[in-house]
Amino acid sequence: EALKHEEVEASAGGGMVKVKVSGDLVVKSIVISPEAIDPDDPDLLQDMVLAAVNEGLRAAQELQQSKLGGLTGGMDLGSLGLGL
Repeated sequence: EALKHEEVEASAGGGMVKVKVSGDLVVKSIVISPEAIDPDDPDLLQDMVLAAVNEGLRAAQELQQSKLGGLTGGMDLGSLGLGL
């Protein structure tokens, strides 16, 4: 429950795309710098958004591990079917 109030930030393209993700893996915001918008190359922007979102989710999962790791004593809860 407490993880939903914590956020991590990730970026791609030298900071042209920034993403904030909560500790419960919800994408809270995506900020795209105007310089990242090239009408002649939409694939580049798509790749930057995808990279930033994936990095944000990875960082949020690390946050979960660091916060919940102490509570579970290092147990592998995935084997219990809890999806953690």
